[in-house]
Amino acid sequence: MATHDVIFTIPPRNLGKADVSFSIKEDGKKLGQLNVSNGSVVWFPNGNTYGHKLPWSALAAFMVAQGARSERR
Repeated sequence: MATHDVIFTIPPRNLGKADVSFSIKEDGKKLGQLNVSNGSVVWFPNGNTYGHKLPWSALAAFMVAQGARSERR
């Protein structure tokens, strides 16, 4: 099974003006970067300068339709 490393940085200001970025690694190799903002999430695959953007409502619908059920911790 693959191991995943998730590294994130939080800017020292309100989220409304700056994204929170998560750097995602799989087995030590960068898989991509997830940027989170007030209005959306954007996934940047490794090696790409373009991203795949979803507004929060679309992400919620996608997770309900495609995600596995999980208990809140």
